[in-house]
Amino acid sequence: MTASLPTPTLLTARLRLRAFEDADADDLFALHSNAHVLRHWDSPPWNDPVRAEQFLATCRRMEQDGTGVRWAVDRVSDGTFTGWCTLASWNPEHRSASLGYCFKEAAWGHGYATEAAHAVLRWAFDTLDLNRVQAEADTRNAASGRVLEKLGFLLEGTLREDCVVNGDVSDSWVYGLLRREWRPGSGPLSAR
Repeated sequence: MTASLPTPTLLTARLRLRAFEDADADDLFALHSNAHVLRHWDSPPWNDPVRAEQFLATCRRMEQDGTGVRWAVDRVSDGTFTGWCTLASWNPEHRSASLGYCFKEAAWGHGYATEAAHAVLRWAFDTLDLNRVQAEADTRNAASGRVLEKLGFLLEGTLREDCVVNGDVSDSWVYGLLRREWRPGSGPLSAR
């Protein structure tokens, strides 16, 4: 067990990444019950609103255990919840963690996933002093692969038939980004 890892608020030009609140349960359920959004996910869509409460409890536990943080992502312009981004499986000894994200269908194609993940990566490399961040994407999800490649991740391999969801077998790409390969750019970001 590591020390508590509080979730900072991260701001970009268009997005606010913040700690989840109980009031986010309805938005989370709407996101994770959408079969189209989760068609390349490693678990089936939610069919019970209690799953959102369990998700929020997991967010709090990750922060308390110091194993990761998960941010709700809102648009700055109107406060609309667009999805979430996470840095999980934090290992301070190996200076590594895993990146993940999930966005509403209405948010696709606007660069929000790339912008939010970029903010998380800046925090991960600057604040946590990580050496490596890993991410996985279903091989059928080319859009997620493009997001990771825009961020500088390199495709390192394929996990063959690593997921079986409702009888559907799928492969996953494994991406990695090393500190020495990270290009933080000049995009606006602040942390509170």
